Amino acid sequence: MLSYPVRIALIAALGGFLFGFETAVISGAEKTIMELWSLSPFWLGFTVASSLIGTVLGSLVVGVPARIHGRKKVLLVIAGLYIISAIGCASISAWLLFVLFRFSAGVAVGASSVVGPMYISEISPAHLRGRLAGSFQLNIVAGIFIAYLTNFLFVGMGDDSWRWMLGIMVVPAVLFGILLRTIPESPRWLILNNRESEAVPILQRLQEQNVDKAIQAIRESVKTHQENLFQKRYAKPIIYAVLLAMFNQLSGINAILYYAPRIFELAGFSKEQAYLQPVYIGAANLMCTLLAMTVIDKFGRKTLLLIGSVGMIVFLGLTAYAFRDPASLGGNVLIYLIGYIAFFGFSQGAVIWVFISEIFPNSVRSQGGALGSFTHWIMAAIISWTFPIIVSGSVMGGFYSFVFYSVMMLLHLLFVWKMMPETKGRSLEEIQKELGIE
Repeated sequence: MLSYPVRIALIAALGGFLFGFETAVISGAEKTIMELWSLSPFWLGFTVASSLIGTVLGSLVVGVPARIHGRKKVLLVIAGLYIISAIGCASISAWLLFVLFRFSAGVAVGASSVVGPMYISEISPAHLRGRLAGSFQLNIVAGIFIAYLTNFLFVGMGDDSWRWMLGIMVVPAVLFGILLRTIPESPRWLILNNRESEAVPILQRLQEQNVDKAIQAIRESVKTHQENLFQKRYAKPIIYAVLLAMFNQLSGINAILYYAPRIFELAGFSKEQAYLQPVYIGAANLMCTLLAMTVIDKFGRKTLLLIGSVGMIVFLGLTAYAFRDPASLGGNVLIYLIGYIAFFGFSQGAVIWVFISEIFPNSVRSQGGALGSFTHWIMAAIISWTFPIIVSGSVMGGFYSFVFYSVMMLLHLLFVWKMMPETKGRSLEEIQKELGIE
């Protein structure tokens, strides 16, 4: 039977499944909606990126309600947004309403990318925190895989197949909302709000060995609950979170996830094959993220990122090389993109939300998580909006895009090697001290 911390962490991590599903599911519908509403490459990019614009807003504003009302209540609101957006996107016929429901789904994604990892990191014992916080990312890639799989299964269902692709998300969204009602509030949030008596039994169930010591450490780490993130003493965690979030998207991951069938059609695959190949990419992503979760607390965050950087540089470079001659791409593109996604899942994909949820002190963790997620989604929106414009604007668009992503991963390698600290095996309060935050 699963232990209590593992069980409630996995429930909170279901928000990651919906995050991943919503991220990838549009790849199956984007060509259909382009034809349905006669969209130019610019407006197709906007329609796809409308969700990402929502994630920017969601990640930016969610820190305040998470701090005031608690992590659990905000997660319940997020579940409701997922349900509404799934029903809306699947049922409407007006382009503007579709964009609005996509936007609301994005708000849910952005908010969950902040609050989910934040909640999990706050309820996890130090020796399990990497794996439990990483379960959020594991759920993201599971959602991506299931989205690609359901897209492939629904693609033959006629003109309304895109509605089935988008609407099926209501099932896991409802399940998420039901299960959230069984989890407790974050004990760290309760202590921050002077509700220690409610936090004590939760800490005991979370296998905290010395509850009084844990409460004292949390109190000492918080000078003021309303503290402002943008201070000189928080410069290091701010820089680390912003750069890691930027590089996560500068790898090109969302361009590949959002436009995978289009990329494979460019590579010469038939329509059915173009919907099947992303299933292989999703499976590789899932397996390699799962592998990373088994070793992240042993080898550490930094080691995984270094290994992943090298692999991504190589496979993105090979993909760019394949696209140099659009007339003879062939099946090598699938091999190269599977190699890329495997190294991404093993490194950046597994580490980003774990690391960002760890490096900010209790007093500004909600703000820090929001900043990291905000940066991530701003970059995601830029990459996803511009990709179809670049690819449609030049026969060499694919080549230029993948060369850029490969160069960015070279810079990422240098950042991780020279700047990034290791956080494995340390309590949240110990990480705070090691970063020089008094």
